Amino acid sequence: MPTTAPSPKHSTSLEQGGAPTHALGDVTASDSTLRRFLHGLPGVDAVGLEARAASLGTRSIKTTAKAYAIDLAISMVDLTTLEGADTPGKVRALGVKAVHPDPTDRTAPATAAVCVYPDMVATAKEAVAGSGVKVASVATAFPAGRAALGVKLADVRDAVAAGADEIDMVIDRGAFLAGHYLKVYDEIVAVKEASGAARLKVIFETGELSTYDNIRRASWLGMLAGADFIKTSTGKVAVNATPSNTLLMLEAVRDFRAQTGIQVGVKPAGGIRTTKDAVKFLVLVNETAGEDWLDNHWFRFGASSLLNDLLMQRQKLATGRYSGPDYVTVD
Repeated sequence: MPTTAPSPKHSTSLEQGGAPTHALGDVTASDSTLRRFLHGLPGVDAVGLEARAASLGTRSIKTTAKAYAIDLAISMVDLTTLEGADTPGKVRALGVKAVHPDPTDRTAPATAAVCVYPDMVATAKEAVAGSGVKVASVATAFPAGRAALGVKLADVRDAVAAGADEIDMVIDRGAFLAGHYLKVYDEIVAVKEASGAARLKVIFETGELSTYDNIRRASWLGMLAGADFIKTSTGKVAVNATPSNTLLMLEAVRDFRAQTGIQVGVKPAGGIRTTKDAVKFLVLVNETAGEDWLDNHWFRFGASSLLNDLLMQRQKLATGRYSGPDYVTVD
């Protein structure tokens, strides 16, 4: 199911107001050119997309391959706590767990990152110091994104100043659904600039975008604006990451690299709770985007409970015994 974008009339790079420069730069020159480009993307065959995702979900892997997949999935987890009741103690404990997920087995890989609110970044940074585990922070008035741009940028700068390595921003879904694509684009560009050296993950909240066509358009919009990752969801709505919407986004990053030479990561978030779920998503990555994305620099799981199940399944493979939920900490 190719998602190749229509070729713009001019393919020269464009640099304006800090916007990214790439082969598709001209399509963001105005609201009308951007709209024409996004609505010129091929329509999504919903039946075909869901059938493809379901088919890939039936693949099974065993023994050595399964052990590799579990460790790979652990290394891709953004271990997340985004609750109003988060305390410094909880965040410190989460950081320790991210660095050593299984305290009884130091061969277990560390997670990719800890993801927290901006006011907890400094605490998380201290907890993972020297480990290589990144600290990600949600920003831009997460999860609704209903704030003025100046407030959102201040949120980002606070997180970066506290030491955030990665910023997870939410797009203005109201503006996107109203067709104000250039406004959404400009906001992503501004957040990218405010993020400095921190990598930027752009959250679409796919459950609120209503259609697969909108998810495809949002994916290309985010990548055109300079996203380092495109991310499905906040985890705060009823419909979060699904195999189908993740497959669609994987197709988009694959085709974006083919056209621009720029590789962008994908992060499904929310609702991925079991090892079986994680393996299905890894199959999607391998079969759609390819092996280049089978690395935590390019693929992440936004999760909290997933890590516990991965650890239990890892222990079962190693010992032949199922340890049960008491084996792991409750986050």
